[in-house]
Amino acid sequence: MEETISLKELFETLKKRLALILAITFLSTAIAGIISYFFITPVYQVSTQLLVNRSQTDEYYNISEVQANLQLVNTYNVIITSPRILDKVIDELHLDLSVNELKEKISVQSERDSQVVNVSVEDEDPKRAVTIANKIAEVFQREVISLMKVDNVSILAKAELPKELTPVKPKPLLNMAIAFAVGLMLGVGLAFLLEYLDNTIKTEEDIQKYLELPVLGVISTFDSSSANGQTIKSRSHSRKRG
Repeated sequence: MEETISLKELFETLKKRLALILAITFLSTAIAGIISYFFITPVYQVSTQLLVNRSQTDEYYNISEVQANLQLVNTYNVIITSPRILDKVIDELHLDLSVNELKEKISVQSERDSQVVNVSVEDEDPKRAVTIANKIAEVFQREVISLMKVDNVSILAKAELPKELTPVKPKPLLNMAIAFAVGLMLGVGLAFLLEYLDNTIKTEEDIQKYLELPVLGVISTFDSSSANGQTIKSRSHSRKRG
Protein backbone atom coordinates (compact mmCIF):
# COMPACT_ATOMS: atom_id res chain seq x y z
CA MET A 1 0.00 0.00 0.00
CA GLU A 2 1.47 3.28 -1.07
CA GLU A 3 1.68 5.89 1.67
CA THR A 4 1.13 9.57 1.06
CA ILE A 5 2.00 12.35 3.45
CA SER A 6 -0.13 15.46 3.41
CA LEU A 7 1.15 18.97 3.95
CA LYS A 8 -0.84 19.07 7.17
CA GLU A 9 1.02 16.04 8.49
CA LEU A 10 4.34 17.68 7.68
CA PHE A 11 3.41 20.78 9.64
CA GLU A 12 2.15 18.63 12.51
CA THR A 13 5.47 16.83 12.62
CA LEU A 14 7.39 20.12 12.68
CA LYS A 15 5.10 21.49 15.37
CA LYS A 16 5.50 18.33 17.42
CA ARG A 17 9.32 18.45 17.24
CA LEU A 18 9.63 22.24 17.34
CA ALA A 19 11.51 22.23 20.64
CA LEU A 20 14.06 19.75 19.27
CA ILE A 21 14.56 21.77 16.08
CA LEU A 22 15.06 25.03 17.98
CA ALA A 23 17.45 23.38 20.44
CA ILE A 24 19.68 21.96 17.70
CA THR A 25 19.64 25.24 15.76
CA PHE A 26 20.49 27.34 18.81
CA LEU A 27 23.18 24.91 19.98
CA SER A 28 24.95 24.78 16.61
CA THR A 29 24.85 28.58 16.28
CA ALA A 30 26.17 29.07 19.81
CA ILE A 31 29.00 26.57 19.29
CA ALA A 32 30.04 28.28 16.03
CA GLY A 33 30.06 31.66 17.76
CA ILE A 34 32.07 30.44 20.75
CA ILE A 35 34.65 28.72 18.56
CA SER A 36 34.95 31.73 16.23
CA TYR A 37 35.33 34.29 19.00
CA PHE A 38 37.36 32.40 21.60
CA PHE A 39 39.19 29.44 20.04
CA ILE A 40 40.26 30.45 16.51
CA THR A 41 43.28 32.73 16.33
CA PRO A 42 42.54 35.83 14.22
CA VAL A 43 44.43 36.17 10.94
CA TYR A 44 45.23 39.60 9.49
CA GLN A 45 45.97 40.59 5.90
CA VAL A 46 48.10 43.39 4.48
CA SER A 47 49.01 44.18 0.89
CA THR A 48 51.72 45.83 -1.14
CA GLN A 49 51.55 46.91 -4.77
CA LEU A 50 54.12 46.48 -7.52
CA LEU A 51 54.05 48.36 -10.79
CA VAL A 52 55.29 46.69 -13.95
CA ASN A 53 56.21 49.83 -15.86
CA ARG A 54 58.32 50.62 -18.88
CA SER A 55 62.05 50.17 -18.86
CA GLN A 56 63.86 53.17 -17.45
CA THR A 57 66.10 53.31 -20.54
CA ASP A 58 63.13 53.87 -22.84
CA GLU A 59 62.16 57.42 -23.58
CA TYR A 60 58.61 57.02 -24.86
CA TYR A 61 55.70 54.67 -24.36
CA ASN A 62 54.46 52.52 -27.20
CA ILE A 63 51.57 50.09 -27.44
CA SER A 64 53.68 47.01 -28.08
CA GLU A 65 55.76 47.70 -25.00
CA VAL A 66 52.68 48.01 -22.79
CA GLN A 67 51.26 44.77 -24.20
CA ALA A 68 54.54 43.01 -23.55
CA ASN A 69 54.58 44.23 -19.95
CA LEU A 70 50.98 43.03 -19.46
CA GLN A 71 51.94 39.59 -20.70
CA LEU A 72 54.86 39.51 -18.29
CA VAL A 73 52.59 40.18 -15.31
CA ASN A 74 51.51 36.52 -15.08
CA THR A 75 55.15 35.47 -15.17
CA TYR A 76 55.95 37.88 -12.36
CA ASN A 77 53.09 36.44 -10.31
CA VAL A 78 54.69 33.01 -10.45
CA ILE A 79 58.18 34.30 -9.72
CA ILE A 80 57.01 36.17 -6.60
CA THR A 81 55.99 32.91 -4.90
CA SER A 82 58.92 30.88 -6.22
CA PRO A 83 61.62 29.42 -3.92
CA ARG A 84 64.15 31.82 -5.48
CA ILE A 85 62.33 34.75 -3.86
CA LEU A 86 60.88 33.12 -0.75
CA ASP A 87 64.15 31.51 0.32
CA LYS A 88 65.80 34.91 0.45
CA VAL A 89 62.85 36.38 2.32
CA ILE A 90 63.08 33.64 4.94
CA ASP A 91 66.84 34.07 5.30
CA GLU A 92 66.80 37.85 5.55
CA LEU A 93 63.93 37.95 8.04
CA HIS A 94 65.08 34.83 9.93
CA LEU A 95 61.62 33.30 9.68
CA ASP A 96 60.93 29.95 11.27
CA LEU A 97 58.95 28.89 8.21
CA SER A 98 59.46 26.60 5.24
CA VAL A 99 58.99 27.82 1.68
CA ASN A 100 55.63 26.02 1.41
CA GLU A 101 54.41 27.45 4.72
CA LEU A 102 55.33 30.96 3.65
CA LYS A 103 53.78 30.43 0.22
CA GLU A 104 50.45 29.53 1.83
CA LYS A 105 50.40 32.95 3.48
CA ILE A 106 50.87 34.80 0.18
CA SER A 107 48.36 35.57 -2.54
CA VAL A 108 49.31 37.42 -5.73
CA GLN A 109 46.71 39.06 -7.97
CA SER A 110 46.92 41.42 -10.89
CA GLU A 111 44.23 43.83 -11.92
CA ARG A 112 42.65 43.06 -15.27
CA ASP A 113 44.38 44.84 -18.14
CA SER A 114 46.62 46.54 -15.61
CA GLN A 115 50.31 46.55 -14.87
CA VAL A 116 49.69 46.67 -11.11
CA VAL A 117 50.36 43.52 -9.07
CA ASN A 118 48.93 43.16 -5.56
CA VAL A 119 50.86 41.00 -3.12
CA SER A 120 48.85 40.11 -0.02
CA VAL A 121 50.19 38.39 3.08
CA GLU A 122 48.12 36.79 5.82
CA ASP A 123 49.54 36.18 9.28
CA GLU A 124 48.41 35.96 12.89
CA ASP A 125 50.76 38.85 13.70
CA PRO A 126 49.83 41.93 11.62
CA LYS A 127 53.24 43.53 12.14
CA ARG A 128 55.00 40.45 10.84
CA ALA A 129 52.63 40.38 7.87
CA VAL A 130 53.67 43.95 7.00
CA THR A 131 57.34 43.06 7.30
CA ILE A 132 56.96 39.95 5.10
CA ALA A 133 54.97 41.79 2.42
CA ASN A 134 57.49 44.61 2.12
CA LYS A 135 60.44 42.19 2.12
CA ILE A 136 58.85 40.14 -0.68
CA ALA A 137 58.45 43.27 -2.78
CA GLU A 138 62.01 44.33 -2.06
CA VAL A 139 63.58 40.94 -2.85
CA PHE A 140 61.49 40.51 -6.00
CA GLN A 141 62.42 43.93 -7.28
CA ARG A 142 66.08 43.11 -6.71
CA GLU A 143 66.13 39.56 -8.05
CA VAL A 144 63.95 40.10 -11.12
CA ILE A 145 66.77 42.09 -12.72
CA SER A 146 68.95 38.99 -12.98
CA LEU A 147 66.08 36.59 -13.56
CA MET A 148 64.31 38.42 -16.39
CA LYS A 149 67.07 40.85 -17.42
CA VAL A 150 64.69 43.75 -16.88
CA ASP A 151 64.52 46.69 -14.52
CA ASN A 152 60.91 47.67 -15.11
CA VAL A 153 59.43 46.70 -11.73
CA SER A 154 58.92 49.32 -9.04
CA ILE A 155 57.17 49.34 -5.67
CA LEU A 156 54.00 51.35 -6.06
CA ALA A 157 52.79 51.18 -2.46
CA LYS A 158 54.39 49.60 0.57
CA ALA A 159 52.41 47.57 3.05
CA GLU A 160 51.44 49.52 6.15
CA LEU A 161 49.70 48.71 9.39
CA PRO A 162 46.38 50.59 9.46
CA LYS A 163 45.06 52.10 12.66
CA GLU A 164 41.91 50.00 12.57
CA LEU A 165 42.86 46.53 11.36
CA THR A 166 40.18 43.86 11.39
CA PRO A 167 41.01 40.18 10.92
CA VAL A 168 40.07 38.49 7.65
CA LYS A 169 39.74 35.15 9.44
CA PRO A 170 37.63 33.99 11.11
CA LYS A 171 34.35 35.70 10.27
CA PRO A 172 32.15 34.97 13.29
CA LEU A 173 28.90 36.33 11.87
CA LEU A 174 29.31 34.34 8.65
CA ASN A 175 30.22 31.20 10.59
CA MET A 176 27.20 31.64 12.85
CA ALA A 177 24.90 32.18 9.88
CA ILE A 178 26.17 28.99 8.25
CA ALA A 179 25.85 27.09 11.52
CA PHE A 180 22.28 28.41 11.92
CA ALA A 181 21.30 27.12 8.48
CA VAL A 182 23.03 23.77 8.99
CA GLY A 183 21.54 23.36 12.47
CA LEU A 184 18.07 24.16 11.17
CA MET A 185 18.38 21.59 8.41
CA LEU A 186 19.72 18.98 10.83
CA GLY A 187 16.91 19.68 13.27
CA VAL A 188 14.22 19.35 10.61
CA GLY A 189 15.84 16.22 9.22
CA LEU A 190 16.11 14.65 12.67
CA ALA A 191 12.48 15.53 13.41
CA PHE A 192 11.27 13.72 10.30
CA LEU A 193 13.61 10.78 11.00
CA LEU A 194 12.26 10.35 14.53
CA GLU A 195 8.72 10.59 13.22
CA TYR A 196 9.50 7.98 10.58
CA LEU A 197 11.02 5.59 13.14
CA ASP A 198 8.12 6.07 15.57
CA ASN A 199 5.83 3.10 14.82
CA THR A 200 3.64 3.31 17.92
CA ILE A 201 -0.14 3.41 17.55
CA LYS A 202 -1.56 6.58 19.05
CA THR A 203 -4.98 7.22 17.48
CA GLU A 204 -7.81 5.28 15.92
CA GLU A 205 -6.72 6.69 12.58
CA ASP A 206 -3.35 4.94 13.04
CA ILE A 207 -5.16 1.61 13.56
CA GLN A 208 -7.07 2.00 10.32
CA LYS A 209 -4.02 3.27 8.46
CA TYR A 210 -1.33 0.83 9.55
CA LEU A 211 -3.25 -2.28 10.73
CA GLU A 212 -6.15 -1.94 8.27
CA LEU A 213 -8.61 -2.96 10.98
CA PRO A 214 -11.96 -1.37 11.75
CA VAL A 215 -12.36 0.47 15.06
CA LEU A 216 -15.18 -1.09 17.11
CA GLY A 217 -15.06 1.32 20.02
CA VAL A 218 -13.04 3.79 22.01
CA ILE A 219 -12.41 3.60 25.76
CA SER A 220 -12.17 7.05 27.25
CA THR A 221 -9.70 7.81 30.03
CA PHE A 222 -10.46 9.93 33.07
CA ASP A 223 -8.73 11.13 36.21
CA SER A 224 -9.70 8.84 39.09
CA SER A 225 -8.87 11.42 41.76
CA SER A 226 -11.20 14.01 40.26
CA ALA A 227 -13.93 11.39 39.83
CA ASN A 228 -13.70 10.32 43.45
CA GLY A 229 -13.88 13.94 44.50
CA GLN A 230 -17.09 14.41 42.59
CA THR A 231 -18.61 11.26 44.18
CA ILE A 232 -17.76 12.34 47.70
CA LYS A 233 -19.14 15.78 47.03
CA SER A 234 -22.43 14.44 45.74
CA ARG A 235 -22.81 12.08 48.69
CA SER A 236 -22.25 14.80 51.23
CA HIS A 237 -24.75 16.93 49.43
CA SER A 238 -27.38 14.19 49.61
CA ARG A 239 -26.83 13.69 53.35
CA LYS A 240 -27.58 17.33 54.03
CA ARG A 241 -30.88 16.93 52.25
CA GLY A 242 -31.81 13.88 54.32
